Amino acid sequence: MSQLELACDAEISTKHLSFLETGRSRPSRPMLLHLAMCLDVPLRDRNTLLQAAGFTPAFGERAFGEPALGNVRRSVETLLSAHDPYPAVAVDRHWTIVAANRGLAHLVAGAEPILLRPPVNLLRLTLHPAGLASRVVNLTQWRAHMIARLRRQIELGGDPVLMDLLEEIRDYPAPRAAGAVTPEHDLIAVPFRLATIDGVLSFFSTTTVFGTPIDITVAELAIEAFLPGDAATAAIMRRIGQETEARQDDRPAAFRRTPTEPAATIQLAV
Repeated sequence: MSQLELACDAEISTKHLSFLETGRSRPSRPMLLHLAMCLDVPLRDRNTLLQAAGFTPAFGERAFGEPALGNVRRSVETLLSAHDPYPAVAVDRHWTIVAANRGLAHLVAGAEPILLRPPVNLLRLTLHPAGLASRVVNLTQWRAHMIARLRRQIELGGDPVLMDLLEEIRDYPAPRAAGAVTPEHDLIAVPFRLATIDGVLSFFSTTTVFGTPIDITVAELAIEAFLPGDAATAAIMRRIGQETEARQDDRPAAFRRTPTEPAATIQLAV
């Protein structure tokens, strides 16, 4: 973004912006926040910007499990439950799973127990050889897609934890060459194809974030939801969901959930 473009977006003169850039003028706290908003600076980095200028941070950061985020947590769990029987997870900025629905359990079955012990990292779980990698039918394509997303995050924020994660994933054994890949012109997005005992499941993923966060944890939270990529996958997941509900109905009444109660999110632990 050029100086002129930023000045126009911020509705200030290019001269004033130039003085702020060169240090001839000292920016106020509101001006720093205003410029950071125009530049779409992440909340975490806005705090760093304020501290560098001698001001106190403006945005709080709470753990996902804290009572203060109770409404957010319940909203996330409601979204995840509503997506059943299809898989959905909520992840933080480092791809650590903070909540997941029952639909995910069928996908992660067979992964090494150590990868399912909290904190569970979604990228590590799907791309590690001991995780789902050996069952991802289009591993070369999916791995390249996820690495590109991770690189984009690093370019935007320079997070050292994500840098280490990228290096770790690069060190995983490279997928075996599958020969020439025939372009699939009917695809609308990169699919996630997983071999299971029920056959190959195909999903498209979507990412949902909060639109107006003022808490760092909430701003960095993302819901990764997987939608069926074909009719066969939809039918299989619906059947699995019905079987799960049937097992739920077989439990003693005291342990059943009511029709209005959201399904509890699963714990990825053994």
